[in-house]
Amino acid sequence: MKSYSATDVGRKRKINQDSLFASDNPVGNLPNLYIVADGMGGHNAGDFASRYAVNTVKAFIEESSEKNPIKLIDEAIKLANRGILKEAAEHEEMYGMGTTIVVTTIMDGYAYTANVGDSRLYIFDEELKQITKDHSLVEEMVRLGEITEEEAKTHPDRNIITRAVGAQDEINIDYFDYQLSPNASILMCSDGLSNMVDDPEIARILSSSEGVEEKAKLLVDTANENGGKDNIAVLIIGPDADEV
Repeated sequence: MKSYSATDVGRKRKINQDSLFASDNPVGNLPNLYIVADGMGGHNAGDFASRYAVNTVKAFIEESSEKNPIKLIDEAIKLANRGILKEAAEHEEMYGMGTTIVVTTIMDGYAYTANVGDSRLYIFDEELKQITKDHSLVEEMVRLGEITEEEAKTHPDRNIITRAVGAQDEINIDYFDYQLSPNASILMCSDGLSNMVDDPEIARILSSSEGVEEKAKLLVDTANENGGKDNIAVLIIGPDADEV
């Protein structure tokens, strides 16, 4: 697999609170590692929270002897959660900060994924499929039948999330394992992309013959062209040309 990541402050925000990490090579006992985080909090607190989460997860995985990918990622995210809570308690200006996170590793043909919040992981293989489920107010409203999926796309409260790393002592993490076909590619992103570019347009870009770098840049550009109302983080993992 070959990856490329890109992030942009967007056209409305002054600070980029999105953070990324991508390694196609082994990190600790994992054969590869990919992380997207979208911070929240006043001043620079959201920026700090997302960077802290990404760096903590990466460092823990580098040093851990655990080999089970889900257990490894689970322990890493929980460590980041405790650390952010501690930092917020010790620094008044960081009170209330938190971050979304989506983490994946590809092992033996499967994508092992964990997420908290509304940053997403999609699989693209002829069609686009959202694997993660948003932990957001509007998603809960959709599940309860209070609004439709179409109404959710423009709902004024669509940026309110119901879970975050650093929000409370006990963190609730969702896990997924998905078997990949040889031609499948993966898109991880913050809501700065998914709120600005609809699924059909994302699928159109991912289906092009461009490489992962060009696709990632085009997704960022498209989000900005559509308004760029938030920070944008995009990470694409595609099959290496030598492996297909």
